[in-house]
Amino acid sequence: MKLVFATHNPNKLKEVQQMVTDQIELINLNTIGCTTDIPETANTLEGNAKIKADFVTDQFQLSCFADDTGLLVDALNGEPGVYSARYAGLKNDSNANMDKLLDNLKEKQNRSAHFKTVIALNLNGKTHIFEGKIEGVITENKRGENGFGYDPIFKPNGYEETFAELPLSIKNEISHRAIAFKKLIAFLNSIHVTG
Repeated sequence: MKLVFATHNPNKLKEVQQMVTDQIELINLNTIGCTTDIPETANTLEGNAKIKADFVTDQFQLSCFADDTGLLVDALNGEPGVYSARYAGLKNDSNANMDKLLDNLKEKQNRSAHFKTVIALNLNGKTHIFEGKIEGVITENKRGENGFGYDPIFKPNGYEETFAELPLSIKNEISHRAIAFKKLIAFLNSIHVTG
């Protein structure tokens, strides 16, 4: 089975490729010649994941999955949420995004937050949704060099380190993205075993 992962990022593709059975051939947007920057115009993570998956299925008639991820901070009514990548402007500047978030939390006591990843899979005319979530708190300042996005200011519950301080092997076990992808992979692998 050929399946498109709606991403231009070869590292993301490689990461997921290692988790699926040999019967599933994973390809990305570059492989199918899709150079379009698919607009994410929904006001939910699920909506954005679905927009990306539907775009590929409609334009290329291929089975496809897409993901969207956001950081939701309780004291800010779920901000930045669906706007996580462009919280401080359209440039997707991680440092500016973190600075804005830390600034907005200055007067707040409650620093609890969670990361959430939603995956939409279009397969055989049906859409399947998979979700991963991890609870934590926003630190007072940036810590750590690993990871990307908001990792230096997110400390998952049960750990003293931020995502940017944790070894990648641990982050990849416990992260919102890992949880969502494990559900997707289990589903794909089960189809192959039974189908």
